[in-house]
Amino acid sequence: MPGRLNRRVREALTGLHQRDRHRRRRVIEPIGPGLARVDGQACVNFCSNDYLGLAQDPRLQVTCGAAGSGASALVTGYSPAHAELEAALANWLGRERVLLFPSGFSANVGCLDALLRRGDQAVCDALNHASLIDGVRLSGATKAIYPHVDVDAARAQLEAAPEAVSAIITDSVFSMDGDVAPLESLAALAHSRDALFYVDDAHGLGVLGDDGAGVAARYDQDRIPLLVGTLGKSLGAAGAFVAGPADLIDYLENRARTQIYSTACPPVAAQAALSALHIARVEPWRRERVRALISHLHHALAAAGLPVPASRTAIQPIVLGTDASALRASRDLQQRGYLVTAIRPPTVPEGSARLRITLTAAHSKAQVSGLVEALADALLEARVA
Repeated sequence: MPGRLNRRVREALTGLHQRDRHRRRRVIEPIGPGLARVDGQACVNFCSNDYLGLAQDPRLQVTCGAAGSGASALVTGYSPAHAELEAALANWLGRERVLLFPSGFSANVGCLDALLRRGDQAVCDALNHASLIDGVRLSGATKAIYPHVDVDAARAQLEAAPEAVSAIITDSVFSMDGDVAPLESLAALAHSRDALFYVDDAHGLGVLGDDGAGVAARYDQDRIPLLVGTLGKSLGAAGAFVAGPADLIDYLENRARTQIYSTACPPVAAQAALSALHIARVEPWRRERVRALISHLHHALAAAGLPVPASRTAIQPIVLGTDASALRASRDLQQRGYLVTAIRPPTVPEGSARLRITLTAAHSKAQVSGLVEALADALLEARVA
């Protein structure tokens, strides 16, 4: 490595260690529904986005198909499984067409880069996912960031550039706080200003709404023209998609670079997602269990004298403040048999490092109660120390 680059890398790594910001991948081995082995220890896994508990369902694992697509979808990578999945998703969401992408990140980056250009205006929630931020950056559009869920501020930013082609861009459920965007007000605002309303429903799909259709259960294609979702969270598979009007999807199929120049997701993943979609629709008890566990967690936290998150979704943050305190609590919980990741800046704002608890249909009330008891003990020991 060149000397100057080597010094830059070493200085950056040293700084990350000094600020408790260094991260490392760990081998996480699934060992049963809601369970994982990490660093040789069996734990209840409370940090997966597998909200419906389908990732280890044997009905997904017995699907067959080619291991790889071999090319992009526009060359030879579009299989019958892909086509069937797109049709099933469109039917589920009440959209004219669906276009698959290899990942949620590639979907957002590719779509926003294709839709927006220099001189356009992208009005974005301050806590949008990194893929939404990077998609706007790549497009060259002017990015106007409004304070989190502040509709009046979004309106003011649209009014500041009335002649520009504009888009309001937001997550539906925010991945670190678990709160929900004011979609009704934002949709009305976008309609009144002739702006595109672009919603990423990665953390709502499968869990929220009638039939688990997420925000699409309440908002039709006219209210939310472009809806992005992932297949690797509630549906337990891999990949992502964008859903919307046929003409708009046709345009993205021809212009989104992450679609054109990426190998399509494997057919076996598409078949697994098809199986998961069927299960999610015919087994509503999975969504009902997640809702029951949210209520149980809140009651248990209150009874233990611990802060109760405002979130009503599967994402339940316990904000501890400093990076060191979040890391210590995460380590202590793992020693007690509970896997909960410490989330630190830049993923969350400075001073808001946290434990991000996620509840899934694979969990039981007893496991949630055990987690709260372990968390109370860990925080008490930290205060005493």
